[in-house]
Amino acid sequence: MSKPNPTDRKYSKDHEWAKDEGGDVITVGITDFAQEQLTDIVYVELPAIGRKVRQSEPVAVVESVKSVSDVYAPLSGEVIEVNSTLEQQPELINQDAFGEGWIVKMKIDDPGEWANLLEAEAYEALTREEKH
Repeated sequence: MSKPNPTDRKYSKDHEWAKDEGGDVITVGITDFAQEQLTDIVYVELPAIGRKVRQSEPVAVVESVKSVSDVYAPLSGEVIEVNSTLEQQPELINQDAFGEGWIVKMKIDDPGEWANLLEAEAYEALTREEKH
């Protein structure tokens, strides 16, 4: 059973979350729904610090026993930090998708792109539709 989606962040239709850390920095991860669909995560390919990505472009790769999935940047910007703990403990994403299982921190280019993301309630409606 998926955990409720925190309301302190926004969500993409591709199942990523973006949390505003103040200024122009965001933390990015995949949602609890996404980790549940993937099942046991065995490997995370993190991007290089300094890598620039556009909104909806792949920024990382998550590999599970079931499949390999791209993690898409919810906003355009530059990777300024990666969660290197995931290299040794990729299962943190399964255990705590909204906390310790974060993937990257980014410095965003265009705050206007927040408008393209979903509030928690709208994202929950989207995942309810996908489950049926």
